[in-house]
Amino acid sequence: MTIRLFDTHCHLDDRRLADEREDVLARARQAGVERMATIGCASTVEGLGSALAVVSAHPDCVTCAVGVHPHDASALDDAFFDALARTVADPRVRLVGEMGLDYHYDHSPREVQREAFRRQIALARRVKKPIVVHTRNAAEDTLAILREENARDVGGILHCFSETPSFARDALDLGFVSSFSGITTFKTAPEVREAARTQPIDSLLVETDAPYLAPIPFRGKRNEPAYVLHTAKAIAELRGIALEELAEHAYQNACRVFDWPA
Repeated sequence: MTIRLFDTHCHLDDRRLADEREDVLARARQAGVERMATIGCASTVEGLGSALAVVSAHPDCVTCAVGVHPHDASALDDAFFDALARTVADPRVRLVGEMGLDYHYDHSPREVQREAFRRQIALARRVKKPIVVHTRNAAEDTLAILREENARDVGGILHCFSETPSFARDALDLGFVSSFSGITTFKTAPEVREAARTQPIDSLLVETDAPYLAPIPFRGKRNEPAYVLHTAKAIAELRGIALEELAEHAYQNACRVFDWPA
């Protein structure tokens, strides 16, 4: 059985990957990564088109999401939001985000993060597209806002899952699948590994978050989409199933969420 992989979250417009993008994509294809979602985390109006530029150059293997990361929530004024709304209406943008809450770094004030999160959920509901959620040290507030803003109407992805199995179950009840990164290869992350082991297989995705969070055996180095294979292997081992089975389920799940025929 051929292994097909879908890296559901990477940043191909990041300069650490963009400078050698053709080689990065070639290595991804060699590793069985047929599709990738590049996530455009814009902090300016001018930056909103960077992910779309990658899609335009590689429509056969790259799709995208566009949104405002919680780190940059303070930048989301009315003019920026209007430009974001125009961008996510583009049919090439499959999801809105990443958006959410990051109480670890607090690069934007928490109340500002919460307002930006709510505002982007409302936008996603308006354009009827799923969302990509970033949450770090903010589990309770993340779930509360998803409920209060009726995010179930669009559903989406909990990206780079870093919480507990119970959080994954609560999110699934709200219509959100969980995407697991290289963290699942770290023996120091037992709760994440348990969540990857117990997540319903029809609600599980894999990602790299490249150029961040390289899996073992590349930990500490620049990450890239090809390395999603190591995350898939780790999850297959945790679940006691063949890599091919895990990879195909994750691939089909990703195609469904991104509305991209398999």
